[in-house]
Amino acid sequence: MRLARLTEEPILAPLEDHPWERAAVFNCAVVERDGVIHLLYRAMDRPYGGYNERFVSRIGYAASIDGLNFWRFNKPVFQGETAQEHWGVEDPRIVYMDGRYWMTYTAFGGRKDGDFKIALASTENFLHWERHGVLLEESNKNGVLFPEKVGDKYLLLHRRAPNVWLASSPDLKDWQDHKPLLQTIPDSWQETRVGSAGPPLKTPEGWLFFYHAADRNNVYRLGLAILDLEDPTKVLFRTEDPIMEPELPWEREGLVPNVVFSCGAIKWNDEYLVYYSGADQAIGVAKLEGLDI
Repeated sequence: MRLARLTEEPILAPLEDHPWERAAVFNCAVVERDGVIHLLYRAMDRPYGGYNERFVSRIGYAASIDGLNFWRFNKPVFQGETAQEHWGVEDPRIVYMDGRYWMTYTAFGGRKDGDFKIALASTENFLHWERHGVLLEESNKNGVLFPEKVGDKYLLLHRRAPNVWLASSPDLKDWQDHKPLLQTIPDSWQETRVGSAGPPLKTPEGWLFFYHAADRNNVYRLGLAILDLEDPTKVLFRTEDPIMEPELPWEREGLVPNVVFSCGAIKWNDEYLVYYSGADQAIGVAKLEGLDI
């Protein structure tokens, strides 16, 4: 079981003549509707700095009808507005529910180390957004909604470091019943932290859940799990080996070396496509091989 790259080169890379995305485009959400693939990606105007040097993350938009070639909007579609978003908005994940696109993202205040929270916004057209505020009043990342209710509850994956947790809500506002879902594994490629990639994909066998993991050398790889359809706290399967690791030059060298990281996957023409970033700088795509579901 592995992810097979569809291209050797990135499908999206920084653009020098767009100041807001000249340093990096990465960590993209993806959703498909009516034959169009929509990407929402994190963009940076300059490399990472310390907490005394301001870099800003914004969210850009691109669209495709074949999954490989993307038309790209020439300005951000979502950017920081609140105090909690002072240093920008990061790492979107997106689902389509109830006639709207719902985006979870990291709101980065930048006032101190650890000043980040999961927030929620929604849209009908990717250009005009309604903010729904911070979801969890704690330092937290990797907020991911399930694409539909399970039972009568909305579900949210998040990370209470270093593990993946699952919470439920009746209204997308009050999040309860927080339970650990995936934990780190000592002396392995997923030793120091694990986190959700994109929203789980519903299959007859269970929720197909891609996740990222880091080892003691801060190398990021991707893994896969299957969650029970009716009770997603039950992990039915989890890969022992990574399904993707940094191999290509642009995955091994960049703003953060040796990173493959995903914020979204879709089912497309009977295949599962995973959109991922390499070295926190550019975006590629791969398909899942070796899993018959």
